[in-house]
Amino acid sequence: MIEYASRYGYKLEEALIRHLEIVGLTLLISIAVASAVTLIVMRSDRAARITIRIFGAVYAIPSLALFALLIPVTGLGMDTAILVLVVYNQFLLIRNFIAGLDSVDPLVIEAATGMGMTRRGILAKIRLPLAFPVMLAGIHLSVISTIGIATIAAVIDAGGIGTILFDGLRTQSVVKIAWGALLAAGLAIAANLILIAIERAVSKKYHYGTAADDETEAFS
Repeated sequence: MIEYASRYGYKLEEALIRHLEIVGLTLLISIAVASAVTLIVMRSDRAARITIRIFGAVYAIPSLALFALLIPVTGLGMDTAILVLVVYNQFLLIRNFIAGLDSVDPLVIEAATGMGMTRRGILAKIRLPLAFPVMLAGIHLSVISTIGIATIAAVIDAGGIGTILFDGLRTQSVVKIAWGALLAAGLAIAANLILIAIERAVSKKYHYGTAADDETEAFS
């Protein structure tokens, strides 16, 4: 493995950078779309349930099958991979975004309304800050899921770590398989550890009452 890395290290680097590019673009688009959809459906419990069920059904479709369905329309490559990944992420993100917003104590919202705050002000200054830990958990799941599915996207010529892994399977090269698996697992583990640390910091902040202080300031 060391010999392969010394000779073809640039290939490993290119694959890793490409993978990070796919994951990064996917997450930016996914969060933007999920935020917009959440704002649209959050006022209706029925609309929220229907939206979550629809994306839940899509999430249950195997990734290879969804790639195959879109190839005749969008073709091979990174664009198709990102489109599929964005669609998959909606279930994880919207479900947690709505759950986070719904978890805010109605009495807090009622008090804010009584003090003259607008619906937009309540959302921006109270509901979003209090819902953030739950929303962050959804983003956490989305990141790990994206890293994994992006590896499979190599079969449609999207690039990334999967190219090394699948090339190893095609040529029966144990070294390539090992490097592909190591990079994919290492990236997922590293992302998981970073996000766990962020979630703990956020939870600690709210656990010790900072959020309550923010509410008091918002009412004043």
